[in-house]
Amino acid sequence: MMDLSLQEKDYKGIFKYFYEISAIPRGSGNEKGISDYLVSFAKKHNLEYMQDEAYNVIMIKPATPGYEKEPAIILQGHMDMVCEKVKDYSHDFLKDGIKIIVDGDYLRADQTTLGADNGIAIAYILAMFTDESLPHPRLEAVITTDEEVGMHGAKALDLSNLQGKYMINLDSEEEGYLLCSCAGGLTGTSTLPLKRVTEYGRKLKINIGGLQGGHSGIDIGKNRTNATLLLARLLFDLRELCSFALVDMRGGFKDNVIPREAEAILLLPACDKAGLAELYAKAEGFIKELMEKYRRELSSSEPGLQYQLTDLGDDSCEVIDSYSFEKLLFMLTFIPNGVQTMSADIEGLVESSLNIGIFRTEADRAELYSSIRSSKSSYKYYVSNKLAYLTAFLGGDYQRRWEYPAWEFRKDSKLREHFQRISKEMYGKEMKVEAIHAGLECGLISEKMPHLDIVSIGPDMHDVHTVEERLSISSTLRVYKLLERVVSEKIGA
Repeated sequence: MMDLSLQEKDYKGIFKYFYEISAIPRGSGNEKGISDYLVSFAKKHNLEYMQDEAYNVIMIKPATPGYEKEPAIILQGHMDMVCEKVKDYSHDFLKDGIKIIVDGDYLRADQTTLGADNGIAIAYILAMFTDESLPHPRLEAVITTDEEVGMHGAKALDLSNLQGKYMINLDSEEEGYLLCSCAGGLTGTSTLPLKRVTEYGRKLKINIGGLQGGHSGIDIGKNRTNATLLLARLLFDLRELCSFALVDMRGGFKDNVIPREAEAILLLPACDKAGLAELYAKAEGFIKELMEKYRRELSSSEPGLQYQLTDLGDDSCEVIDSYSFEKLLFMLTFIPNGVQTMSADIEGLVESSLNIGIFRTEADRAELYSSIRSSKSSYKYYVSNKLAYLTAFLGGDYQRRWEYPAWEFRKDSKLREHFQRISKEMYGKEMKVEAIHAGLECGLISEKMPHLDIVSIGPDMHDVHTVEERLSISSTLRVYKLLERVVSEKIGA
């Protein structure tokens, strides 16, 4: 149930709809429920709609009197969300809705991602499509699936029946900014073969957590530490101090999220129990010294860094053999993670990057899932090819998948000018025109409808794709009121 204080602030039902959306599990790949909800909404309000096999939903609201000859406007967002939660929290993203907490001017979730990326877009659209007092041209809502894991919904879209000349993407995360270009991207999967041998010793589990994490596009230039790579550094340093074998290692849950947690299980080999006890004590001391060193190094950028050591007892188990381990550690030490190039055209913009989002060891292989982004197609492929070369050099296999194009800047834009004029009138200043290093569906949609004049806007959100995600209530209201005027005033009039 919506908090009473939020009910009093609600405008046109924006937060009412956001709560309804948040009650429906809608992680990427689990969107049938939210898609059917949108179809039910369309039927209830007598709207023309289409639901395709990918569960994308298109809804159309006819122009109000006097706007029949005005160009149609597309409102666009995605229905899926990134599902992250605090370690060991019992939330089941396949069954449970998001528990929303009102915290001052912000909405946040109880130990999970909030899903304002991009649930607030849906809430905006539903509020606007039920507002009978708002004059507007033909409105076409395009709400897609699987945006967070490769934009598969946008790839499957059939837009042949749409009439839109302008499109407003609602998947941005900072008020006052008018996005007009975005990076293209792809997911690269590296697989390294592993051989295992049986050894006896004491098992030690290492957990690293408390890092900031974040969006692999928006936050990649903010000096966030990748938990998987920090753990790999620990193993790299530890190998010079004591003997151990690697049983298992994993970190991250999404390729487009900077991992905030990682863990490894080590085996400390020895011939007898007395030797094991002594070896464990030494290894524990070395690990504590190394982690304290990392804490000092990262005290400004990662003040929440934590670690935990757990004694799992004596055991005989399958460990990764030394040759496989050295290749794996080489991969994690030299992979080109993070910012690769900065833009020479737009100050402060990351042009190209790579993020290791998921890493895990299995019985016979190690898998790495990397998100590669660039506003220049040629450099995107160069980074991908470097990763492929490194993988092949170490005897592994590499696959390129989940690719999407960049959205290129349009020099002349009536829609951009329209936003700027209204923003100046309403809030006393023009919006800042920017490009973004994150991927938006605008690139795919503009490929299908090259004539479209597109911009992207959104309210203030922070720490998206993390359990710290939060949405500003006041910003949400201001951006919606701006959107109302943009839609209700004739473009170019």
